[in-house]
Amino acid sequence: MIVSTTSILEGYEVREYLGVVTGEVVMGTNVIKDFLAGLSDIFGGRSNSYENSLSKGVNSVGSELKERAQAMGADAVIGVHHSMSSVGEGLMMIVIMGTAVKVQRK
Repeated sequence: MIVSTTSILEGYEVREYLGVVTGEVVMGTNVIKDFLAGLSDIFGGRSNSYENSLSKGVNSVGSELKERAQAMGADAVIGVHHSMSSVGEGLMMIVIMGTAVKVQRK
């Protein structure tokens, strides 16, 4: 499955547009991560615990996007973008979306 942020794929021609495809995840934070992130804020540096959680979340929504695109019969997803936002106390939502397409090599 080809996944791209661009609307065209070098060397490929879009044969059919299948529609918008998405992946979503809502992740909770916990007290230990909040505590460690607070220490990073006080002493400086990056919060590895939050970064690792975000990385896992992004990978999860990417996998979900590919699975849903495959179920639609797609070979690729183009125009992909994602967003992250806070939803409620201690919750983070990650959404990824793009256009599922059938492609063929030129």
